[in-house]
Amino acid sequence: MASMDRNRRHANASELNNLVRRNIETLLAVREKMERGKTHREMVADAITRFAGSMPFVYIHALLFGGWILLNLGIVPWIQPFDPFPFVMLAMIASVEAIFLSTFVLISQNRMQALADKRADLDLQINLLAEHEVTRLIGLVDDIARHLGVTSGQDANLDELKRDVRPEEVIEEIERAARDRPGT
Repeated sequence: MASMDRNRRHANASELNNLVRRNIETLLAVREKMERGKTHREMVADAITRFAGSMPFVYIHALLFGGWILLNLGIVPWIQPFDPFPFVMLAMIASVEAIFLSTFVLISQNRMQALADKRADLDLQINLLAEHEVTRLIGLVDDIARHLGVTSGQDANLDELKRDVRPEEVIEEIERAARDRPGT
């Protein structure tokens, strides 16, 4: 008997592992498809953003800006300062670089937000489907219990649980609660 239970648990775990593995493979395939669908501009913006958010980027800038400052302070005797106004060119270069870097970051963030929106839509669809299925199961189990004459003191919320959730009603209720909340 114990070996049958162990075999059943092993079969259930194996089935779950296969399901999880399939879901992971599907997720990875979707991500790869999205990566392949990126435009050249998006790939360039992502690459620049990745590099700008790395420690090599920090080290390169520390060396460049530090060297610029040291050279223009006249600390290195055999090199004449080349920035005639103290660090004006350095400030201008840094400002232009900041403008471009922030643009690349915004491009990458906009693309990531669009992907996040798609994922949120998918999550909502799956959650609504799961909620609908659970609602149907509650109704089915209630019908079976009634048919078998099984009663459990009739849950006061059972009738409500057997009705599908309407997302627009939930959103309206959330908005109403936010409006009615003091201090908002």
